[in-house]
Amino acid sequence: MKAIVGSDALLTEPADCLPYGYDNSRQQALPQAVVFASEAAQIEAILALCNRHQIPLTPRGAGTGTTGATVPDQHGIVLSLERMDRILDIDPGNRLARVEPGVTNQTLQLALAEHGFFWPPDPTSASVCTIGGNLAYNSAGPRAVKYGTPRENTLGLQAVTGAAQTIRTGVNTTKGVVGYDLTRLLIGSEGTLAIITEATLKLTPLTQARQTLQASYRDIHAAAKAVSAIMAQPTTPCALEFMDGAALEMVRDFSDLALPPEVGALLMIEVDGASHSIEQIAAEVATAATVEGLIEIHQAKTTEEIAALWKTRKALSPALRNVAPKKINEDVVVPVSHIPRLIDELERLSAQSGITIINFGHAGNGNIHVNLLLDPDDPLQMAAGNAALSQLFDLVLALGGTISGEHGVGLAKRDFVPREIDPPTLELMRAIKRQFDPNNILNPGKLFTYS
Repeated sequence: MKAIVGSDALLTEPADCLPYGYDNSRQQALPQAVVFASEAAQIEAILALCNRHQIPLTPRGAGTGTTGATVPDQHGIVLSLERMDRILDIDPGNRLARVEPGVTNQTLQLALAEHGFFWPPDPTSASVCTIGGNLAYNSAGPRAVKYGTPRENTLGLQAVTGAAQTIRTGVNTTKGVVGYDLTRLLIGSEGTLAIITEATLKLTPLTQARQTLQASYRDIHAAAKAVSAIMAQPTTPCALEFMDGAALEMVRDFSDLALPPEVGALLMIEVDGASHSIEQIAAEVATAATVEGLIEIHQAKTTEEIAALWKTRKALSPALRNVAPKKINEDVVVPVSHIPRLIDELERLSAQSGITIINFGHAGNGNIHVNLLLDPDDPLQMAAGNAALSQLFDLVLALGGTISGEHGVGLAKRDFVPREIDPPTLELMRAIKRQFDPNNILNPGKLFTYS
């Protein structure tokens, strides 16, 4: 391995390797070594070496994932891509950019903004998460409601398969139908099929204007009805976030909110468009958001007002971590029209289980972050929490949804995958895994079992 990457790109001391053995899921395992690649040819050689010696290899970006997909639970070697952090090309004329996987989302966005463009995916961890990680998880963020996920915003990839073969997928154009769509297959595969070494991304022009609105409601049911009404009309917001009453109460304990006490749910709405039409766009969305149970809609006029409106939403995650640092955080998705039913059932589930459940997230595409607050050191609470989690997944699937919208599967949800995917489809996926990675050395044990 030293011959491939050099002695300064290889860690073997346990104390040095430990920081690369966990992610934001709080699961951890100690790798036997950590190797840092700086070019695609090294990755091909590393994978060939791991195949010869049957050593598991776990690819890793910045470790911001929440499902254990970068945890080396079978030990072996962690391959860090953080040193492959070059923006190779920005081509405004063809609306594309080529980047290496270690580029952070924020670094890319700042570089693109200088040319009047952006890449739509914007996860909450954008300041530190990498493009490679965004692609591996298909992580999107609030803007997905209007602009789509990485799958809709990536033209092609260069990657090294588990069999140590370099492949190129996709095209450099917005149209192209030659061959199977391996680009979309690799995106969201959590590093189980191939390691992405370069991505060609589709760019979107920055809009001229943006408006931010905050709509407050008496309860979550009124807010859920407003979400359905907003998404049923022609104007699509570029962000539509919501917080339920329990979330607001928690933030009130940790932040000075300018919200009246009767507010039981909140929608954060952003719209964008041309300068001459932005006021009309905002008015149309505000009209749709005006349903029974609305308390008020406030429209921000200045940068300071926008920051003040988003303060509530941004204060939530730190508040949750203070109250329940080891909470269970799920990112289920249901059809938008079924959000009211989901919220009703979650209230019932909370009362039945005795587990506090706090809901917020990307309401515009039904992506709800369901947080179960419990003490992992209390066996009775953990048993109740696990039972509630199982019921949550069954409920989501019964509503025509999916158990993960953007956090991925990793280790945390692997055992629940057969509830969503039928046996013939799972077997086809396992066959694809065997074709890409015949020795099962590339991130083994993630997504689903391969036996």
